[in-house]
Amino acid sequence: MKEISKLLGYREDIRVVDATLRDGGLVNDFYFTDEFVKALYQANIKAGVDYMEVGYKASKELFDPKKFGKWKFCNDDDIFEVFGSDPLIPLACMADVGRCDFKNDIRPKADSPLSLIRVATYINTIPAAIEMIEDAHKKGYETSCNIMAITTAQEGDVKVALDMIGQSPVDVVYIVDSFGYLYPESLARLADMYLECGAKYGKKIGIHAHNNQQLAFANTIEAVGDGVDWCDATYFGMGRGAGNCSMENLLGFLRNPKYNLFPVLNFIETHMTKLREEGVVWGYDLQYLMTGILNQHPRTAISFTKEKRQDYTEFYKELIGLD
Repeated sequence: MKEISKLLGYREDIRVVDATLRDGGLVNDFYFTDEFVKALYQANIKAGVDYMEVGYKASKELFDPKKFGKWKFCNDDDIFEVFGSDPLIPLACMADVGRCDFKNDIRPKADSPLSLIRVATYINTIPAAIEMIEDAHKKGYETSCNIMAITTAQEGDVKVALDMIGQSPVDVVYIVDSFGYLYPESLARLADMYLECGAKYGKKIGIHAHNNQQLAFANTIEAVGDGVDWCDATYFGMGRGAGNCSMENLLGFLRNPKYNLFPVLNFIETHMTKLREEGVVWGYDLQYLMTGILNQHPRTAISFTKEKRQDYTEFYKELIGLD
């Protein structure tokens, strides 16, 4: 059990990363208006959020720019146009292994508004992820590594992957509960493993949680109590499928006086509720609970949602292969 004194106090090393544009963009194909993005930026500044993730560095060879908003690609010139030449909060973007042209699309830090490159990988593409980390590091960026779908990997493979990443110049290594499968007890076990690697190699550890079982916030604060320093969150929990740890929950929990909940609530009232009214759908529902319990990718639940199905028991039988 965590010491109550640790939960009532705060650590200066905690960093909050707003992933609304990136993970939330998976819900609406990254079609956010400039007005929305600028308002979110100002809300983050006022709320004391430490980093703002603005989307992906996706390859235009693999993804048709006509089918996505500009935050799918995060062209530096587009970022400059919205955020100005000298952003008041460090900006980040995610680069997926095999889905980006990082050598050409990620310019040297001196020519970019970005500060942090977040490399996303599966456990079987760690060497490629390390190549991307090294490239971004040489270009002058802070870097993080998100090993996705970690709950489907063998523990021995996770330890080997962490050792490989630990020897790279990466700054932060993330625990990623892609399918919303973890409970706080299992999260604590993973956190111990990651923190041991972090202590060995001098890396920070982060947490990115999904809300399939309504445990994204619980798992995030479990990680904080265990010693994890970097926390991802999104406004109103907006994110793929069941969504993420909500920013309003997280800032309401953290005790550092630099964080301010009011701008978050104001942005949600003004902008996030409008998205919901316009028909953008995300958040916990029974179909996401099922895929979370079964440790499955939520793509089937997302399709269930888009088709506006309500035959939950039939869907569950499909998931478990019961004819």
